[in-house]
Amino acid sequence: MGRRIEAYAGTAGHSAWFSEDQGQTWVHPNSHSGMYLEARVWTYSSHVGQPTVLWAGTDMGLFRWDESTTRWTPVASPLKDVWSVVQHPDDPDLLIAGGRPAELYRSEDGGASWVGVPAPGMADFSPINQGPTRVTQILVDPFDRDIVWASIEIGGIFRSGDRGRTWEARIEGLISLDVHGLAIIRNGRGRRVMFATTNQGLHRSDDDGETWAFQKLDSPWQYTRAVVPRVDTDRVLFLTNGNGPPGNDGKLLRSDDYGDSWHEAALPGKLNSTVWCVATHVHDPMLLFVCTNLGQLFRSRDGGDNWERMPHEFGELRALHWRWAEIPEGRPAHSITVRK
Repeated sequence: MGRRIEAYAGTAGHSAWFSEDQGQTWVHPNSHSGMYLEARVWTYSSHVGQPTVLWAGTDMGLFRWDESTTRWTPVASPLKDVWSVVQHPDDPDLLIAGGRPAELYRSEDGGASWVGVPAPGMADFSPINQGPTRVTQILVDPFDRDIVWASIEIGGIFRSGDRGRTWEARIEGLISLDVHGLAIIRNGRGRRVMFATTNQGLHRSDDDGETWAFQKLDSPWQYTRAVVPRVDTDRVLFLTNGNGPPGNDGKLLRSDDYGDSWHEAALPGKLNSTVWCVATHVHDPMLLFVCTNLGQLFRSRDGGDNWERMPHEFGELRALHWRWAEIPEGRPAHSITVRK
């Protein structure tokens, strides 16, 4: 077996894409790979302890990718529309998944069986957008792995202190319950700081999510989507920003002082929409991928100091991921449609 960097893009209507050259070129497996060619892919998860396995949450349920077969396998679960899935860092077979409408399920056996977990106050419908709520992110606390957090669009923030078995709302101080993403760091004084992104702006908590405060950005827009620390240092964070979903303009913001202040990290060229995702991995903290909601892709190999635009432009992107994958010798080629 050999190992290499594999990157993955999840689209809203053209399923999952794969790159074996760090985003330079992309392969689009067809439906014979096991996932419908026009699925909507909302999220990915992988674990360093399972280098041949990848999970994807889609509008057609949960899927598991196997590098030895280059095929997706649908995984039965109560969730039909999976917006977020995470594997626990200490146990790759402990999965927590969230859907649309917002609800949370837990598996301790690698997805073979699932148990719904209570989250009092988590609504399945929002009168604000006249539609179902959805779990936009599930985050295992990096400093206390018994704690798990979930962000809900449109429904606030929930916390579990027992690895996802029970949940409680943590929404005091939020100016919007339309929450998109979460991050947890330790600042230069060793104190825990939390960040939450919403449609009305960035929020910060210095008391473990008990209360939240709006943190205004020096940007024409306050709409924020993802907030992601660089994996080698909590001092550096990236924040995606733009003028709405999908919008027609955006910025990637960067902090070099633990989120106290933010400045633009210039992406080359004119952006076509809100900046949406940031992909990073412990294998190489200097390798970062960023995308806009409408499919522009950017890469940095120096920790976000410099960025290059990748030649391929997608339609609507909803998820980016990369990992250090184990590739079995002689594995089958991707199943793709070839023009004759």
